[in-house]
Amino acid sequence: MNSARQIDFLSKRKLAFFFSGTLFLISIISFFAKGMDLGIDFTGGSVFEMHYNQSVDLDKMRGTLEQQGFTDANLQHFGSSEDVLIRLKPVEGINQKELSEKILSVANSSQSQPGELRRVEFVGPQIGEELINDGGLALFFSFVGVMIYVSIRFEWKLSIGAIAALFHDTIITMGFFSVFGWEFDMTVLSAILALVGYSINDTIVVYDRIRETVRASRIKESIHDIVNQALNDTLSRTILTSLTVFLTLLALAFLGGKTIHGFAIAMLIGVVKGTYSSIYIASSLALSFGLSRQDLMPAEKDATVDELP
Repeated sequence: MNSARQIDFLSKRKLAFFFSGTLFLISIISFFAKGMDLGIDFTGGSVFEMHYNQSVDLDKMRGTLEQQGFTDANLQHFGSSEDVLIRLKPVEGINQKELSEKILSVANSSQSQPGELRRVEFVGPQIGEELINDGGLALFFSFVGVMIYVSIRFEWKLSIGAIAALFHDTIITMGFFSVFGWEFDMTVLSAILALVGYSINDTIVVYDRIRETVRASRIKESIHDIVNQALNDTLSRTILTSLTVFLTLLALAFLGGKTIHGFAIAMLIGVVKGTYSSIYIASSLALSFGLSRQDLMPAEKDATVDELP
């Protein structure tokens, strides 16, 4: 049980509970007060694909559109610097044909040479509502699957800690998008679903180490010391894994363009919260529920069965 590194993680668990509880409460209040800034995937809207014979300055085009009242326009290069994809939320008081003509006119006024409108797509509110329902169901079933898995694999006190950590990571990550008014679209929902798997994987690694440490430890060692030892033993693996993922996501957030910016930001927040919750939520909650050495010891075999030839 000796280790060169001995950090007493659990001594700060009350402070961690207060910190997490505060973020969780702020997120819930923001959901009711502000809601989520849903993208056109969920609200419906229009998509315009345009082609130019020269490289397009997106910042200049975005500024021109904002001056004409299209403040929520989402612009990105599509395949090359000469092709542009413009996404707009529903615009009241104008039909689709007039909107297409106006977008083309405004966009062309920002460039040295006019371009052509190659494709127009309209996403109706009914389709957006279906995507919200489907996304919600996907998130729900992912939670149910994880809950079933951890309840079978671990003792109930550990299972509750893992599930609570999962809710903690998901709600707080979504809370950041609500509080700061960042757009929540299908790419962000995909990140949330990916975080469910990432977060529970980190927790399972810690839990497995706790169980192994309990079974290899001496009787006199307390469960508090055993859990702390397990957290220290997995710390290097946790830091290396999280750091490599974090650096990759950081590059995507700054260099990947607006298309995957929301995905990268959601994953960045989730990776940090997932690493934190594996230590300070999942493991600490299990201790708060009265986790003991006996809960993690293998079941004793029936003596009568052992005596059979």
